Amino acid sequence: MANIGNSSRSAAPVRFSPLLHSARFMVTSSAMDNLPVTGLPEIAFVGRSNAGKSTAINTLCQQRQLAFASKTPGRTQHINFFAVGPKEHPSGLLVDLPGYGYAAVGKADKKRWQLFLAQYLAERGPLVGLILLADSRLGLTDIDLSLLEFMAPASVPLHVLLTKADKLNRQEGQRAAQAARDQLAQHAQAVGMTAPISLQLFSATRLSGIETASQLIESWLEDAVRHSHDEAHDIKADPA
Repeated sequence: MANIGNSSRSAAPVRFSPLLHSARFMVTSSAMDNLPVTGLPEIAFVGRSNAGKSTAINTLCQQRQLAFASKTPGRTQHINFFAVGPKEHPSGLLVDLPGYGYAAVGKADKKRWQLFLAQYLAERGPLVGLILLADSRLGLTDIDLSLLEFMAPASVPLHVLLTKADKLNRQEGQRAAQAARDQLAQHAQAVGMTAPISLQLFSATRLSGIETASQLIESWLEDAVRHSHDEAHDIKADPA
């Protein structure tokens, strides 16, 4: 069973990530067959419409308009890729997946997106981590939890940002975090997910949880690069 850690801790003053601040738009895609092939590790951001995904990405990267939030929730059906690190040799990619669960979107579009998401999470080789954003006031939904089933075969770590935590008092925030943690543990066991799962409260308004999330993202990318270098060294050492 996955070990669901509590990655929430406060830090003052807030220390932003220079790596994430370097994020810049690279390419947009609309289907699995035209996703970029770069060889770079990817960290994807996913969540229900109005969960604050675009705001969280922009806040983590210290850029106001890096990730664009559609004025009509659920209408943005493209996948946006942002490169981080040196321009000549990027360290990895941040992937902004379309929001889901908006009531105004037709059933056919919902089904198409669900199938794409399942395929992306299960088969996307460069994916090294998933950031799931959920409104802390609403908690995790069945759609949110279904992501664990898609991810289980790929053993990709999951980190949950319970957004808009500034709308809750301390006690409410603790209850929301514990409830989500319990849901994740139960569902992870049910679907056989063994990859690490962590969770934290997050507020873009109060800049709460920025450092914790940034450090985790950086560690995922660093681990992926290190693993890639180790594999290359092993192949070179044993060409047979």
